[in-house]
Amino acid sequence: MPGFELSLFARGGPMIWVLAGLAVLCLTLFVERMLFLHRGQIRAKAFLDGIKNILAKRRLVEALTVCEETPGPVAAVVKAALLHAEAPAEVMRFHVQEAAVVELPVLERRIGAIAAIAQVAPLVGILGTILGMITTFVAFEKGGNYAMAAALSRGMWQALLATAGSLMLAIPAHLAHHLLAARVRSIVRDVEWSGNEIMKYLTTEYRSAPGEGRESGAGH
Repeated sequence: MPGFELSLFARGGPMIWVLAGLAVLCLTLFVERMLFLHRGQIRAKAFLDGIKNILAKRRLVEALTVCEETPGPVAAVVKAALLHAEAPAEVMRFHVQEAAVVELPVLERRIGAIAAIAQVAPLVGILGTILGMITTFVAFEKGGNYAMAAALSRGMWQALLATAGSLMLAIPAHLAHHLLAARVRSIVRDVEWSGNEIMKYLTTEYRSAPGEGRESGAGH
């Protein structure tokens, strides 16, 4: 059975190998992005609640350490706010937005390549189909009225397999792109919520609380 499948695959012509290469690339990008996003996505509410509990004890340096040890853009944005905990609200907001601008593009890296593969795969399949039809007509012309079915089937196999292969790649690639884009949007929402929440906490509850024992470490 494996030998038959390999033989069938080989009948797809040159474009089927191009599609196979694109499929390997797409799978590699998808796995890498999924692992990266999984590592960067944390429970924002639980994380922020922990930071607030530390800040309630006036342990700013400890809160900064927790942010440094936690991966992902949520921790980076919260850290930017903590570094400017004593600064005016406008200054704090600027640095939080600056941290988000640095972190968020990293989340979208290589996702566009998966979308490009999903769009290009059908075009490669169409090219393979056209090449297969050309092969069929060339075989028909050479054989004339006595063209053998075996000679004609070579081009037809190439055309059909290229079309099928392109769709088998394009459909999962589209789904992979939408899945990754949804994960990115979820992280972006967490970043926006966390940034607003920590700034609101720092400018109200944290500053209004008694300052005895407050640790240094925030920017001015």
